[in-house]
Amino acid sequence: MAIATEFVLQSPSLPLISIPKTLQPNEIECIHALCFQPDVQEFTVRFNHEDDISKNDLLALEEIAKADSVGETSEKTIYKLIVELEESVSQALSPDFDGAQLEPTTITTEGWHETKVFKKYEAFNEFRKSCENHSISLDLISITSEPSSSDDSSHHGLTDRQREALNLAISRGYYEIPRQVTAEELAEELGISQPSLSSLLRRGERQLITTSLDTQVPVDTISR
Repeated sequence: MAIATEFVLQSPSLPLISIPKTLQPNEIECIHALCFQPDVQEFTVRFNHEDDISKNDLLALEEIAKADSVGETSEKTIYKLIVELEESVSQALSPDFDGAQLEPTTITTEGWHETKVFKKYEAFNEFRKSCENHSISLDLISITSEPSSSDDSSHHGLTDRQREALNLAISRGYYEIPRQVTAEELAEELGISQPSLSSLLRRGERQLITTSLDTQVPVDTISR
């Protein structure tokens, strides 16, 4: 089952951060393009007209190797930029994690605001771990399941709320050793009480175990 995620990546080594920090637009939009060399990547970047950012302004930034004007819309000026990536960023972002952008990346002085869909939960977890292993923090804003037509219609008997709670728990490292998040923190993200969160997880876990073992014992009769 695919999942849709929204998160913010933060690191001073992230590409294009120098633009809002130096040229001071409130934010810029960029579309990731194919990384055709290990340490060089091409981005299509859109600026608001009122930001009044020129090609010379961009080329004055150390990280930008090349800047070409693509054109304009009624509201945006569009550039194609070649950026020299730091090695840690190149290593963190270059693997294929079966993820795709849903919306353009928004870049501010705080970091990259991303909205992506991943084919499965494991792909997102691998992406998150790769970022963290290269000193790029990932602050998860939301995560939701995106059932496909090929998914089993019963979803293993889980309710939507149980799936949401389990998805969040997995992505935030609740089941890792040691745990990377507490039940109280997960409950706060879901906007529910800690006992309600624990109940959702426990019932979801029992349902998955029951389905996985192909047992006919009703979930509600399993002893605690």
